[in-house]
Amino acid sequence: MGLFKKKEVLEYDKEHEYPVIRKSICTGERVFGFRNNSDNKFRDIALIRSDKELNDIIESYQITDEVKVEY
Repeated sequence: MGLFKKKEVLEYDKEHEYPVIRKSICTGERVFGFRNNSDNKFRDIALIRSDKELNDIIESYQITDEVKVEY
């Protein structure tokens, strides 16, 4: 049992998906996920409660592209 864990690198299909934040106009709730290019379906990954959580998700998926925000 170790105190420190190696950070897990997660992957997504960069050819068929792009990163998106869905934001509620009423409550401001933000959900991070990926939108499929072909069928436009949204695959949610995590609820974002702080900017630190968002940065951690972006780092874990190694996202270098711009993350689009949808309302």
